[in-house]
Amino acid sequence: MTIRETIRKGMIMLKNNNVTEPNIKARLIMQYVLNKPREYLMVYDNKTVMLRQEVNYFKAIKKLCQGVPLQHITHRQEFMKMTFYVDENVLIPRQDTETLVEEVIKIAKKINAKKFLDLCTGSGAIAVSLAKYIEGSSVTAVDISGKALNVAKLNARNNEVEDRITFVESDLFKNLKKEKYDMIVSNPPYIKKEILRKLDKEVQKEPKIALDGGYDGLDFYRKIINEADEYLKFHGYLCLEIGYDQKEEVEELIKKQGKYSDIYCKKDLCDNDRVIVTKLN
Repeated sequence: MTIRETIRKGMIMLKNNNVTEPNIKARLIMQYVLNKPREYLMVYDNKTVMLRQEVNYFKAIKKLCQGVPLQHITHRQEFMKMTFYVDENVLIPRQDTETLVEEVIKIAKKINAKKFLDLCTGSGAIAVSLAKYIEGSSVTAVDISGKALNVAKLNARNNEVEDRITFVESDLFKNLKKEKYDMIVSNPPYIKKEILRKLDKEVQKEPKIALDGGYDGLDFYRKIINEADEYLKFHGYLCLEIGYDQKEEVEELIKKQGKYSDIYCKKDLCDNDRVIVTKLN
């Protein structure tokens, strides 16, 4: 079969299995299998696909039909204009989280922040982005999963910032030294336990530990908000990604703690509440 015919067959298989964006995914899988850019597929769409490549292509298509995320097959995700390696051990970085990173960078430049703590780092998307885009920065990246930290270390190395990030295997603050940071940032698990089983099958293939926020989705926010003040410098900032419907609840947790001020919320590109920012008194 030619490239065009193979892609068409793959697209039909995806469509018949109710996979979203079948056209795009069928093409991206071909790019991955051939290790060629999009332009190559357009120019050489009449070129015959080698048998080995065809077998690999349809293996990948079948995985997509079974709910495996595209990024777990290609092991690639773009974030903040960088390429990140991802696998089944980490949450796939979303564009929503770029809203968090951009706000942290903006504040950091305003207050000349250099020292950052990234809790629940996962793939390292946030930590690597801060190290890459904030000159002279030093980032401590924390995750409870050693496998996730291995992925984060690889991404730091691939994006040439490994010398600016310290990785710590820890349940939030548990194994951290009592250092003070200019800013603490986190995209913690925030999905309510009861909603986990109702998520799309692709999302359900991602690590539960990176999604499960407890009964009400607020377990991690409680812990972070209650302990962050011990690790923040005077007037240091706490920046948290939230679920689209968690603004009031997270703001209330911050107010109840009584040690923070200047609370505000940033919306993402879809106009959903996405980031809560507050400052230590």
